[in-house]
Amino acid sequence: MPRTSRIQGLRGLSVEARRKSVAEAAGIDPASIAAFDPAHGLGTELADHMIENVTGILGIPLGVATNFVINGTDVLVPMATEEASVVAAASNAAKIARVHGGFTTSSTPPVMQAQVQIVGVADPEAGRVRLLEARDELIALANDQDPKLVEFGGGVRDIAVRLVPSRAGTYVVAHLQVDVRDAMGANAVNTMAEAVAARAAEIARGSSLLRILTNKADLRLSRARAVFDADALGGAEVVDNIIHAAALAEADPYRAATHNKGIMNGITAVVLATGNDTRAVEAGAHSHAVSPAGLYTSLSRFEKDADGNVAGTLELPMPVGLVGGATKVHPAAQAAITLLGVRTSAELAEIITAVGLAQNLAAIRALATEGIQRGHMSLHARNIASAVGATTEEVPAVVARLIADKKVRADHAEQVLGELRAGR
Repeated sequence: MPRTSRIQGLRGLSVEARRKSVAEAAGIDPASIAAFDPAHGLGTELADHMIENVTGILGIPLGVATNFVINGTDVLVPMATEEASVVAAASNAAKIARVHGGFTTSSTPPVMQAQVQIVGVADPEAGRVRLLEARDELIALANDQDPKLVEFGGGVRDIAVRLVPSRAGTYVVAHLQVDVRDAMGANAVNTMAEAVAARAAEIARGSSLLRILTNKADLRLSRARAVFDADALGGAEVVDNIIHAAALAEADPYRAATHNKGIMNGITAVVLATGNDTRAVEAGAHSHAVSPAGLYTSLSRFEKDADGNVAGTLELPMPVGLVGGATKVHPAAQAAITLLGVRTSAELAEIITAVGLAQNLAAIRALATEGIQRGHMSLHARNIASAVGATTEEVPAVVARLIADKKVRADHAEQVLGELRAGR
């Protein structure tokens, strides 16, 4: 059957049946995502090789977002998150975006930067120029550290030098701009920075100190855009309310922080599911949210187009990879990559960005209409019901009462469960 991200009745299936249905929709062997089952996923023996002092494994729910069309291709998106409503919200927003063709994405080359801090330079301006004059020498020295990367078409593309005034003096900071291909790139650029540091300091006539990548990956950007149909959103008034909500996030750092958190709900879930570095992506995203004027603002933009629909765009750094790290070690991360069907880090980055835009739209729409709590708490009620001991068969009845009573609390859930059992 052709690949599709539209799966009818997925929510009503058992977990095992969902895995089978998702695999069939993605056109892959169900065995290739068997690692989503904890019994076949990461074990303590493998975990013991990944980090230090392993004493166990923390499980995180992994769901699959449906309905995504990205650059004309249906995509099923694995998302690892503990927060209720995230997967459902992304899927619903993607369904709305389908009306006008889904998401269109693009990205810049996968360039990461490493910084070499040089201290004690008597003439910083001249030191900066001396380093620029030695560009070819420093690039060659850095590329010698990773001939395999160069063989695959990567390597240092350029060197930039900045002067950074501080309370302790003016630092000369050299940036290695490295095309890391399909890697996240931290190890590659750090190795290069350490290799060139002594020579760079000699040229600048100072001493090298820090030699490490920057997570402000502003040369490695991913973009996504989509048109969200006005009628599917709920009409012209909802569209206007979405625009007002987005405008507040652009202007007010207090709103922007929560607005961007909503974007990261989707982004971090996919980054985590694919074994990538959530902290690096989050640091890069939030640093990118600071405008040239120094204002923390929203990462996304929402406008009303000529037809009255909502045109949404999102651009942010996306330093993710397919080679190295947990992505190549963690069985569930490998299964997630298989499900996505991506072949390059750029494809993965663009899918993640599209999910962030979808998540953001879903949150703003909820805020602009019924409020965030109605949908969020209906899903949270399932967690409450389970926490007080409701069985799989009892959960629907307990949830229905909690929602009807507008009391999604553990004490009320215990009362409802007691009444339910007493009435049998």
